[in-house]
Amino acid sequence: MSEPASPGQPSVRHANKRGAARLAAVQALYQMDVAGSGVFEITAEYEAFRLGKEVDGALYREADAQWFRAILAGVVENQKTIDPIIRQALTEDWPLSRLDSTLRAILRAGVYELMKREDVPVAVIVSEYVDIAKAFYEEDEPKLVNAVLDRVSRRVRGEGRGKDAL
Repeated sequence: MSEPASPGQPSVRHANKRGAARLAAVQALYQMDVAGSGVFEITAEYEAFRLGKEVDGALYREADAQWFRAILAGVVENQKTIDPIIRQALTEDWPLSRLDSTLRAILRAGVYELMKREDVPVAVIVSEYVDIAKAFYEEDEPKLVNAVLDRVSRRVRGEGRGKDAL
């Protein structure tokens, strides 16, 4: 149990359960892509054995299971709409098929949230998925995630940080 903050000190923040759900959803989408597993099988596995549990000595953060399920089901249900949106946001020399499975999972989850979760600010969605990309990559991939999600946010929500290309 954590101690209350001393006067003048910020209180201890609990782990971001939605952020943990996003990370787990990306991992599950990757697993579905690589192993060909179904959404119900993966959802059940993650809820029973991973979310908030210890796996091979590593502790998974407690996650918002409802958020996790919504992202997984939403990506699967809307993938025929999501993938063309991602393709439009990529440059011609980088087709979706050229991206590795982890990067595709990150972009699919981020685009799903931009499309369907208007209650979540664009900046939060972009920031969370860029942070997830940074957990897996050290090079240009986080910048790619940022650029693609920014382009998509301007198309689907009419808002974003960058300027529209002429």
